[in-house]
Amino acid sequence: DDDIFSSAFCENSEKLINVHLFALAAKYYSLSNLGVCTPLEDVLEALKGDSEGATGIKPDEFMNNKKSHEVQVMSELVNSIANYCGIKQVIDIGSGKGYLSSFLSMQYNLKVYGIDSSSSNTNGAHERNKKLKKHWRAYQSRGRENLKSQSLEKTNDRPVDSEINWKTINEELLNNASNLQNQDQVIIQDVVHSCGSTEMATPETNTETEADLVTGTQSQETKLSEEVLAVLSVLPADAVEDFSSSHCNCRELCEEEKTQRKMTSLKTKARKSSESSLYFPLTSCITAETELNDIITDLEDCMLVGLHTCGDLAANTLRIFTAKPEIKAVCSVGCCYHLLSEQFENQEECQDQVWGFPMCQYLKDKGWCCGRNARMSACLALERVAVGQMLPTESLFYRAVLQVIIEEIYGVTKSDRHVGKTFSKSSSFIDYVRRSLKKLELDDSKLPDNCIMDYYEKYKHRMNELEAFNMLKVVLAPCIEVLILLDRLCYLKEQENIAWSGLVKLFDPVKSPRCYAVIALKNQSC
Repeated sequence: DDDIFSSAFCENSEKLINVHLFALAAKYYSLSNLGVCTPLEDVLEALKGDSEGATGIKPDEFMNNKKSHEVQVMSELVNSIANYCGIKQVIDIGSGKGYLSSFLSMQYNLKVYGIDSSSSNTNGAHERNKKLKKHWRAYQSRGRENLKSQSLEKTNDRPVDSEINWKTINEELLNNASNLQNQDQVIIQDVVHSCGSTEMATPETNTETEADLVTGTQSQETKLSEEVLAVLSVLPADAVEDFSSSHCNCRELCEEEKTQRKMTSLKTKARKSSESSLYFPLTSCITAETELNDIITDLEDCMLVGLHTCGDLAANTLRIFTAKPEIKAVCSVGCCYHLLSEQFENQEECQDQVWGFPMCQYLKDKGWCCGRNARMSACLALERVAVGQMLPTESLFYRAVLQVIIEEIYGVTKSDRHVGKTFSKSSSFIDYVRRSLKKLELDDSKLPDNCIMDYYEKYKHRMNELEAFNMLKVVLAPCIEVLILLDRLCYLKEQENIAWSGLVKLFDPVKSPRCYAVIALKNQSC
């Protein structure tokens, strides 16, 4: 109740007088309590998504736990949406080093364009993609060893009958093709090697059996080629290694050459068919006015995704989605709320500028403004603090005292320069101040060490106050995040071409504090 919560503050002074009521109000207005989110399980069920997903690649071998968790969960949802909409092209906005893009491409055979404004990120994405492909080949090698051992076991355990062996090979091939997304990958050499092992196991004295085997080989040739192509067609580009004659133990040279030519032809066709599952890192700055056709020449029906798109980029992703008919769906997880541009933050309003907040007409009509301090608070992680991952009080204290120093000694109240992560590199408060002053391009020679320590001692007893103040900001953080996310959702609700839109909690907030995705699907006719 608003009346009850308002009593947390003094009516006259507007100071906080009841911390307990303040915390209850913050919890009441948090996204988890408002009941506006759609459970991820319900979304996957509605999309008829397979919650098991594919298990060919383990991203935690190339990513930290946080990124691995995000990529696995989000990629499953993106794949389900793509299948539901009948699309194979995905555009990853703000793709960074391509973690999500590579995984979507290799794991789900989607054609992914990763767009990032940083060329260094794009280059990093290329390198990351190479590592993932190498990892993919490791699974193929394991599958190769498994097939070899199975072939040896069959050879030792029972006499070879050509008809039975060909049936076994075909059954294994079909099973591997159908389970390719959930099993270790199959290399075409292994199939040929199995053929060779079968033939070599035929007793030389049994000419009738040998003749039967050759006849069976020829009769099954067409069917085998089709099945091999089915396997190859689902592999991503460069997943198939070059065929080597050492893998084939065929008795006659002409048969070996024949098989090689056939495999080369099949691989060529497979590479062409697998072009739809490539990942393309691109460098470009994305704005609300960006024409994707200028960046992607073969743009087709697709969906937009963004994993922790920074500041205004999250808002612009939604604007591009609503404006472009080719884009059938969007799944966007934003971050860095402090970098959002606000229409009503400054009195100087630019009519032509596209703002990050507010997006919906409802808040625009009210002239709503958060302010930088509130947006900074929205970036804090309540769930992490709740499990004991406390705020970095000492570094916050250092930064607060530094602010006093540069205002009182240098008369600076605003600067375009940033201190950054100076605290982690500093050995003491004096070292921190001097490093920071150099970054801010201020002359530190006018400030002796004893003067720096005087400031430290003057405010040291107020460190507990600072910690309490920041804890209140943490408690309030979810409420401010709600405002930003609901603004984006309301913007989508205002559009006529949207069939469904919602907020979905994707990630564990302890692992990934910015855990909510804005998702929307267009009407089928759009």
